[in-house]
Amino acid sequence: MQITDEKWMRVALDQAASALSNGEFPVGCVLVNNDRLVGSGARMSSAGTEANELDHAEIIALRDWLDGGKQGAGEQITAYVTLEPCFMCLGALMINGISRIVFAYEDVMGGACGTDFSRPLTKYKSLLSKRDAADHIYTRYRQGASETEIIGGFMRTEALWLFYDFFSNESCTYLNDTLLARYTLEQGT
Repeated sequence: MQITDEKWMRVALDQAASALSNGEFPVGCVLVNNDRLVGSGARMSSAGTEANELDHAEIIALRDWLDGGKQGAGEQITAYVTLEPCFMCLGALMINGISRIVFAYEDVMGGACGTDFSRPLTKYKSLLSKRDAADHIYTRYRQGASETEIIGGFMRTEALWLFYDFFSNESCTYLNDTLLARYTLEQGT
């Protein structure tokens, strides 16, 4: 699996490098089924007048996959991402049946992959019956065959340098002077 993982993470890193060359936050994501690319995306709209927090690489890749007819749906699909997915992206990947997530660089500020999905993330858990609790959106994705495998830190150094370049560029203001920016700049020295 190591050779396949490296091959596809390199494609995600190329997506991220392309985003960086366009002045965007360097996140790339590819969706792979049976060693075949079924969706890809790079971070968009992280700067300029159209800036928003919806055009994340994972969401773009999922839309590409959906537009392509969800090839490989129901089978094992791996998402290769250059940055640990945030809650929005992790949830979208899981809900769409992505069974394996491999990310390169940890998002110390907004990464969601360390979340404990073994229990509902709500204070209203006591109001749920045992049957309802078992069907909770978070616990549902940690049971049996539908469990999502998450591997972090794969090809971390290669991704680190993309983020280091981004945060070192004075013209890039996205997430400037945040925990992630400071952490990344410290890592690169």
